[in-house]
Amino acid sequence: MKTILFLYTEIAEYLLACVEELCSEGYSVHIVRFPVNKEAPFKFREIENLKMYERNTFSEQELIQLSQNINPDLLIVSGWIDKTYLKIAKIMRPKIPTVISIDNHWKGTTKQQIARIFGRTFLKNKFQYAWVPGSPQKKYAQKLGFDQAHIFTGYYSADYSLYNSFFEENLETKKKYFPKQFLFVGRYIRQKGIFDLWNAFIEIQSEYPNSWKLVCVGTGDLFEERIQHPAIKHLGFLQPTELREVIQETGVFVLPSHFEPWGVVVHEFAAAGFPLICSDAVGASEVFVKQGINSFIYKAGNKDELKKSFLKIIQMSESQLIEMSHKSNEFSAAISPKTWTANVKKILLQQQNTKTST
Repeated sequence: MKTILFLYTEIAEYLLACVEELCSEGYSVHIVRFPVNKEAPFKFREIENLKMYERNTFSEQELIQLSQNINPDLLIVSGWIDKTYLKIAKIMRPKIPTVISIDNHWKGTTKQQIARIFGRTFLKNKFQYAWVPGSPQKKYAQKLGFDQAHIFTGYYSADYSLYNSFFEENLETKKKYFPKQFLFVGRYIRQKGIFDLWNAFIEIQSEYPNSWKLVCVGTGDLFEERIQHPAIKHLGFLQPTELREVIQETGVFVLPSHFEPWGVVVHEFAAAGFPLICSDAVGASEVFVKQGINSFIYKAGNKDELKKSFLKIIQMSESQLIEMSHKSNEFSAAISPKTWTANVKKILLQQQNTKTST
């Protein structure tokens, strides 16, 4: 049985869907993780062949010792924020494949230029591979000195089976009556563009009176500052399995982020068969969002463009919305826990082939 060790920051339910697929194929997985984020207090289920550890319960030496005792066949580290994680990667790199996950886009900022200059020595003596969500992050990994053959995409995946089941459960009902409710799921922080969302929706309600509602799921630092309106519902944080009823009653997903390195939530609601409205700052749009086919994309932070996107949806027929639903679900199959697990196997195989050839 191959053993995989993850040294992680905050984990989410969607990562566990991938890990569960990995475990189901005979792998043993260990995850060291940061404490649960109060803005996303996920409750994690138990998975056979998975063991999790709280990062803050270990000293540096204890964590190094734990990692050596686990004796993994593959190490995956989320980013470079934790210095102890990096030390462990450096220790293990000569023996096993070590992978860094990166979700930031390459923007050429001063900070990134410095990382590009020093990254080739700072990271390459710790990691042979980079695993990223998509092409914006792949470019960054290349700037950091990873060659194309050692960069893998598709690092983030939704719990595809769960959200696809929502699509299948609700399709016939939505064909009969498409729910005239927009849905936002995310943290209540300014970066998510929540005030653009609320203000644009309220203005549309005033300028073009209609029967559509807006449902918002999530919590965060700005929850107490949420805008109240008769056509807006705030439901607070819900576990993924608690979304079933909300998904039955809503029709179109909106993510108005000012910056979103990826946005697994877009993958989730594409799989659930939702037409989408996304800002152009959402990384996941490269895979799951096709302008005018299953979605409308607008300039991040531009409230007037967001209003136009709302209006386009409101003016569409139910048959057009159902067609968009089918397209979203179709596009969502591009990445899944199965493709994620296949990448783990590819990394292990590539490393094995490298050792054999040398």
